[in-house]
Amino acid sequence: MNWSFAYVFTIFISLLAGLSVYFQRKEDGYLRLFPIFLLITLLVESTSMFGLVRRNANAAMYNFFSVLEFSFYFFILGEIIKNVRVKKIVRAIIWLYGLLAIGNIIFIQKIYGFPSLTYMIGAFLIVVICIYYFFELFQISHSVTLVRQPAFWICSGLLFFYCCSFPIFASMNLTKTLPPFIFRNFGLIVNILNVLLYSSFTIAFVCRLRTRKSIS
Repeated sequence: MNWSFAYVFTIFISLLAGLSVYFQRKEDGYLRLFPIFLLITLLVESTSMFGLVRRNANAAMYNFFSVLEFSFYFFILGEIIKNVRVKKIVRAIIWLYGLLAIGNIIFIQKIYGFPSLTYMIGAFLIVVICIYYFFELFQISHSVTLVRQPAFWICSGLLFFYCCSFPIFASMNLTKTLPPFIFRNFGLIVNILNVLLYSSFTIAFVCRLRTRKSIS
């Protein structure tokens, strides 16, 4: 199975599912931004998969896209979190991380290298915020059907992806000294993790449709 193609196809399916938010009257604002992000992601991954840009340009594209990606996830998590003080912290992280990541790309690990430093920081922060989301869930006094909550699927997908991919991407600067087959296996694992991540986003859109249908 070609997992690279499966990954891009999963993004496309998630994008189609995400368009449903525009046909519903009452939706959380952050969900309406998701299809735009998914479209950008699809364009970036398709450009890379079909080799539409040179290798150096491809690396630069991914590096700057990663800044957008982490910033978007921080924004989404900030919208999901209920605690006002934590919301403010997450919003501050968006700007601080963006400046740090761009500075790292330009001045430290350079535009054509993998920004493992800021990736580790971003992944760690996302994991911490997702854990806090689940902590908030435990504090809710009333019953909640989690499988019908988009935020639950989004945070579950992000938590699983970054917990599993953290050790892989953290060692990216060492892969030049490792055998090629290990590097290929890293790529395979990341593609599978991406399929699971974007599948969780798809479920986040679909589960809301099912909720509305059951209520009506």
